[in-house]
Amino acid sequence: MELEDIYRQDLSLLIALQILVEECSVTRAAKRLHLSQSATSRILARLRDMLNDPLFSRVGQRLVPTQFALDCYQQLQQPTGQLIEMLTPKVFVPEACRQKFIIAATDYAMQALVPFILPDIYRKAPNIKLEIVPVQHKELQSQLSAQGADMAMCRAIGQTLQLNQEFLGKVGVSCLLSPGHPLANSELTLEDYLHYPHATIAISDGVKALLDAATSGHQAPTERLRTSHLDSALALLPFHELLIILPAGMAQLAASKHRLRVKPLPFEIPALDYNLFWHSRCELDKGQQWLRKEVATATQRLLAD
Repeated sequence: MELEDIYRQDLSLLIALQILVEECSVTRAAKRLHLSQSATSRILARLRDMLNDPLFSRVGQRLVPTQFALDCYQQLQQPTGQLIEMLTPKVFVPEACRQKFIIAATDYAMQALVPFILPDIYRKAPNIKLEIVPVQHKELQSQLSAQGADMAMCRAIGQTLQLNQEFLGKVGVSCLLSPGHPLANSELTLEDYLHYPHATIAISDGVKALLDAATSGHQAPTERLRTSHLDSALALLPFHELLIILPAGMAQLAASKHRLRVKPLPFEIPALDYNLFWHSRCELDKGQQWLRKEVATATQRLLAD
């Protein structure tokens, strides 16, 4: 028999067969199935027709199963148990979870958010596997569906209306400079911003466009370096009086770690909304729900500080 042939059968009858074998009584089987006695008798007739076997013979008030019925009962034990396991609602236990999750993140999120989120996640779910991949802003819909990423930490760029999302917080842009910089103890003016060379760190094209628009009408500053990682810019500090332009959260972390100075931009640009995005394919999975809540709660706390 082919799979298509099985599809056309009423497999719920096999559950009734198991109960009939266990009860050896149409009356008692009907009670367990929450059916009338006559409806259960009709089910028995359908079973006999489907399986081409009498299945039971009556001895007094008792139904005695045939050997074929007993063999069927034994063969159904394992698949029925597996079906019960599959269909029973699960309570998610982080400690027992062994799922693999893929999180897409921006350069900023990878450096300023993810390292502070992971320890608590692994403390609660030590056996999960995480893969952190670069977010593909322009292909976010595809990345979260066909490409298999489970969630993305980024700002909304392009088409995100078909994705589920949760607001994480707002991210600004700051300047970072060495303690030996001529402006280390001074207010950063627009003239200073335009005069000194820049290193642009973990800034997307969209945010770079906002920065450029804010200084339009002036000669653009010299950009000595543009990269995803802060360490490359720090290596240039002994050679250039750099203004390092980067997300505000990264600036605060780097300032604390490397004893640098943080300066606000000498002009205003809107703070950027960061969101957690995921595809509907991940909406109901218990593990996904748990991880999204952990990521969102931790990130919201970080961005609120």
